[in-house]
Amino acid sequence: MASGTQAPSIKGRIADDLRRQILNGELAPGDRLPTLATLMDLYEVASMTAREALGILKNEGLVVSHGNRGTFVRDLKRMTYRIQSDLIERPDVVAKDLFLTEQETDGRRPTQKIEVTIVQPPPEVAERLPLADGELAVVRRRVRYLEDEPYQTNDSYFPFSIAEGTEIMSPDDIARGANLVIAEKGYVQAYARDEITVRMPTREEQQRLALTPGVPVAHQVTTGYDKAGRALRVAITVLPGDRHVIVVERPGIPDPESAR
Repeated sequence: MASGTQAPSIKGRIADDLRRQILNGELAPGDRLPTLATLMDLYEVASMTAREALGILKNEGLVVSHGNRGTFVRDLKRMTYRIQSDLIERPDVVAKDLFLTEQETDGRRPTQKIEVTIVQPPPEVAERLPLADGELAVVRRRVRYLEDEPYQTNDSYFPFSIAEGTEIMSPDDIARGANLVIAEKGYVQAYARDEITVRMPTREEQQRLALTPGVPVAHQVTTGYDKAGRALRVAITVLPGDRHVIVVERPGIPDPESAR
């Protein structure tokens, strides 16, 4: 053994063995893992050790327990999350909002729950979104689902002066997108800035997304600006790490020949 390394604990070795079987396909999605009694006999360990080994895999989002039925390999289908989609020009006539449209195109079954409230924005929003003295913000709080499982939250904040009297105030899908809604009032978003932090979830995020312990999240703050650099909206998206592949598409390096 290399100097400075430690042998895995017995519970870690059990988890390693089961993880390897899951990742190489020996245990397929929906398959039942060995029972506690089987693991106890196979590895000659106490029930607590076997239970802790399964707990490691639960925390990693690889398995899920169904009461007395046992522990099963999770049928996990990661969602492709395209950061740049928010600024893609859309057709004038669309039936559903961007999230629903994209996920249906990818062959998924998306739904979302929306609630709209008028709030004093939290500090991370207030420091980015300029409000007049005493002005509140309108927030569209969304939980987005795929196949009835919560996959992400998206909370979009707008100054009340911008959102007032628009579809933003209604808890319904906005098929053409909120950016176009505010553009029709003269608030045209010219560019956006994304800040992404990877961290452990808050208690509220665990509840909204039904997260198992140990699953980290990507916390994305998107601020949309007009040409003058004034912030028009702030959106906070929380993406569980076990459910997403984040895709960023960028332009390539200019061809030196074409620049001559």
